[in-house]
Amino acid sequence: MNIAVVSYSHTGNNERLAVNVAKGLSASHIKITVDKPVTGGSIALDMLLGRTPKSQPSPESLKNFDFVLYVGAVWMGQVASPLRRYLHAQRTQPRAYGYLSISGGADGNNPKLSAELERWTGCIPSILMDLHIRDLLPMVPQPTRKDTSAYRITDAVAQQLAKVAIQTVKQTLGMD
Repeated sequence: MNIAVVSYSHTGNNERLAVNVAKGLSASHIKITVDKPVTGGSIALDMLLGRTPKSQPSPESLKNFDFVLYVGAVWMGQVASPLRRYLHAQRTQPRAYGYLSISGGADGNNPKLSAELERWTGCIPSILMDLHIRDLLPMVPQPTRKDTSAYRITDAVAQQLAKVAIQTVKQTLGMD
């Protein structure tokens, strides 16, 4: 099976996770870059206004893959805006896909994430793993947005989380 791990990471956390998952699956890793700098303000505007920033490479680069695992944050309960263009391309290049995220989670879970992905792609993901930094931090005192935003996963944590993701992908795709 030809698998792509497609990632966008603003802080580096999802990138570190994606690299480990791609390596463990012997998959191609495609890193999305945006044309303009991403700031807290541009993130908020993207989420509130439904904007999708220009990015590279083209979603056409995914056409030869059987399964795509998108790796990126969840911002304000929504898919990170740089991934939207690629998710939307799923409609014209339908294939099985999954979404893996390590994001803050200080405000709680993301119960509408599956519906958000279905809205962009036209189908529900085969895999949805919504991991939270808050679960990696001490629970007392309760982690804040500032705490989760500042946290950077280590290589050891990335490898541990990737191991679970790799196992899930292999089971879902019948690769075991």
